[in-house]
Amino acid sequence: KAEIDVLVKEIEEYTIIQSIPGIGKKIAATIISEIGEIDRFDNPKKLVAFTGVDPSVFESGKFTASRNRITKRGSSRLRHALFMAVRCAIRDNRKSKTTDEIIPRNKRMRQFYDKKREEGKPFRVTVIACVNKLLHWIYALLKSK
Repeated sequence: KAEIDVLVKEIEEYTIIQSIPGIGKKIAATIISEIGEIDRFDNPKKLVAFTGVDPSVFESGKFTASRNRITKRGSSRLRHALFMAVRCAIRDNRKSKTTDEIIPRNKRMRQFYDKKREEGKPFRVTVIACVNKLLHWIYALLKSK
């Protein structure tokens, strides 16, 4: 762990990714190590496909499946790190509740999460949609430095 901390502090992308609320030291290091160079991807959809959180498509003739799962093509470590980053981002920021007001760590992510839940999406489907959005943010931040 100490060796990872020393190596990752030399990388510029580490501080850029850590600037997103909900992403800590270990998650940022995992994301950087699993993605590698961001220049390998032409657009954010390729990064999403590399991660394996893009929906699979089942079609044959006139049949179109209504339940499409994620492809899981990429690294399971990266998917797990992004899943945990989203869980941390949408979580309540306070340790003890004094009011009913929700103060999330990442307000934009929580608004997106709440919108999807109001649409009737299940929890895991909503979190994977948030992971997809987080990957788009990471791609934009790393490309523009």
